[in-house]
Amino acid sequence: EAQLVESGGGLVQAGESLKLSCAASGFTFENHGIGWFRQAPGKERVWVACLNVRDGTASVPDYTKGRFTVAVGSARDVVFLQMNALEPEDTATYYCAVHPAPYVMCSGYVPDYELWGQGTQVTVSS
Repeated sequence: EAQLVESGGGLVQAGESLKLSCAASGFTFENHGIGWFRQAPGKERVWVACLNVRDGTASVPDYTKGRFTVAVGSARDVVFLQMNALEPEDTATYYCAVHPAPYVMCSGYVPDYELWGQGTQVTVSS
């Protein structure tokens, strides 16, 4: 059974960094697009970064640009989200997701993704 497992969340102070991992179980990312999203209590799930495993290209929205980067591990079964200069507004549950079709560019659109992890909590104190 294909699964995604996020890890690496925790409690940090503003300005600190965290590195989240998204591990694939039962498959590898190969040529798929991988998205990272977050959801704060009472708010909708929003995009924070995505990666095209095939060529390593990544995209981030303006509100994470310069602070968040995403990369794939050498075995292509784990994707990392490096988060620097964290702010209290970054507090949320973070999720990774896989686009179901290979060779399709990753996007920030939640409905494009089918397989989701269970999420990992990130809390940033001021």
